[in-house]
Amino acid sequence: MTDYLDIPITELSRAYVDHNATPVEVIDAYLARINALEPKLGAFQVVYEDDARMAAEAATKAMRSGHRIGPFHGVPFALKDIIDVEGRVTTGGSAAMKDRLSQTTATIAQRLIAAGGILLGKTKTVEVAMGGWGTNPRMGTPWNPWDLNVPRTPGGSSAGSGVAVAARMAGCAIGTDTGGSVRLPAAWCGIVGLKVTEGYLPTDGIIPLSHTLDTPGPMTRTIADTVLMFETMAGRHPSETDRDLARREGLFAALDKGVAGLRLGCLPQAEREDVDADILSLYHDALARLRDLGAEIVSFNPPMPFEVMKEGAGIIIASEGYYYHGALFDDPTAPVDEDVRQRILMGRDIKARDYVAALIRRRADQAVFLEHMRGLDGVLTPTIATTPVALADVDQSSTPARFTRAANYLGQCGISIPAGLTPNGLPGGLQIMARAGDEAMAIRVGAAFEAITSGIGLPVL
Repeated sequence: MTDYLDIPITELSRAYVDHNATPVEVIDAYLARINALEPKLGAFQVVYEDDARMAAEAATKAMRSGHRIGPFHGVPFALKDIIDVEGRVTTGGSAAMKDRLSQTTATIAQRLIAAGGILLGKTKTVEVAMGGWGTNPRMGTPWNPWDLNVPRTPGGSSAGSGVAVAARMAGCAIGTDTGGSVRLPAAWCGIVGLKVTEGYLPTDGIIPLSHTLDTPGPMTRTIADTVLMFETMAGRHPSETDRDLARREGLFAALDKGVAGLRLGCLPQAEREDVDADILSLYHDALARLRDLGAEIVSFNPPMPFEVMKEGAGIIIASEGYYYHGALFDDPTAPVDEDVRQRILMGRDIKARDYVAALIRRRADQAVFLEHMRGLDGVLTPTIATTPVALADVDQSSTPARFTRAANYLGQCGISIPAGLTPNGLPGGLQIMARAGDEAMAIRVGAAFEAITSGIGLPVL
């Protein structure tokens, strides 16, 4: 076996068991890929080449001596550069924090490393994770690998993680999602991104933007890979995950259940009006495919427009973002992204009563939305209303998170999967929203769709 870069991490794990690959060979291949593509794509803030090689040697020796930890052992992964690793710099995407040394390791990173994962490095992010386009003029904007001629939005804020996974520079990666920052880059980079239920995964050791809405999540190439990474991040014992993966039990059982008999809501006509024609075509095709698989697709009229939920989440993000980062962005001499400065400083002008009102209104809206979802197993939307935008055309005063912020606002889970490629070869995403705690449903629907489409392939690099 020599195509180490092309296989998903679940298959890579099996290759290790079958002695068709070793972590040394795999990590060598990934590091060579990073060295070849990083000058063009700029996905990484830092690469831990020496440490990754040492970890690969240790993993290879352990497996040869019968000490395999579990299915994540030897898997190459990357961390968004807002996630702490003790003794390493975590910049948060800010030139002002370029020397910020982490004192601890985030729990989710500890779990991946303890499961035998091999950390390749830290990926680039929008400054303090405040932005959905994926841009960072001071620290570098990753290049969307689906168009090597025109620089386009990779999606943010977990931009580098999306690009690294899509470009086969990492087997998988962690992003964080406050209003779509896992799902947006997943959609625009043509991969899978899971926004987990609010509060399910620990956020300690992660530079905060909004403690109310922040959620870390896996970014992978396939739904099965998402389940493996999610289980590992959640702290399940590797032997239990190994057993479930082999037997297709537990959360892995959702991969094979199909959608026959499910009732799924789709956007009413009013919510489709501003969606680009190419994305709308992919969305309609996805609905038709799921219908052909036996799902009942019905029009779902949300109790409040997605735009209203987007704005409600925006008040919370701006208020809490200013609490955490206002001192930095209030300083006119600080070397920060001026577009992010404007977004953070919006929180300065939000009155306490308006912030509290937004939190109270959110709880009420959650209850009403759940009532309207009665009888539905999930809600389907395009992840983003457009294809990746040329950087020259980005309107930094806006956000592409119209559909994604709803899941954060409602405290639900959601997954973005590749819906297909547009006629000009750019990816679009399908978002599956499910009730809080029902990641299995989002995974089930996504896996059924993935099974009949075989994904969208990988960008040619």
